[in-house]
Amino acid sequence: MSVFDFTVKKPDGEDFPLSEYKGDVLLIVNTASKCGFTNQFDGLEELHQNYKGQGLRVLGFPSNQFMNQEPLKDEEMEEACKLNFGVTFPLFQKTNVKGKDANPLFKHLREQQKGLFGEDIKWNFTKFLVDREGNVVKRFAPKDKPAQLEEDIKKTL
Repeated sequence: MSVFDFTVKKPDGEDFPLSEYKGDVLLIVNTASKCGFTNQFDGLEELHQNYKGQGLRVLGFPSNQFMNQEPLKDEEMEEACKLNFGVTFPLFQKTNVKGKDANPLFKHLREQQKGLFGEDIKWNFTKFLVDREGNVVKRFAPKDKPAQLEEDIKKTL
């Protein structure tokens, strides 16, 4: 199974097949607008701007599973991230990234690339790098700043 086999939801609830990104490199991030790591939005946006011409797509998936750090409704959250952090990469509907009700995409990501403490996602801004064939090639911890991912992104591109 490939990441491109999954369908996710846009903030307005519309289905969006990730197959639309087939042939691109993806950086999938669980985000939150009230998290201590929100300063990473700047670095994620920079990666998006610098490498989108080469096929990198940064995809944000807000989650409210970590100390209620994404309290906004979907469309409010999308607007707040644009206004407050200058985000132009796509943000999708708020979703569960861990537990029995986790989004199937995140279940797949976690199974393919386990973290330091196993499969579970421990906090916001966990990042997954996906190659052009939809394979999950690397997982990065929340504390890993976007600039630290650049060499891995270049190799995957």
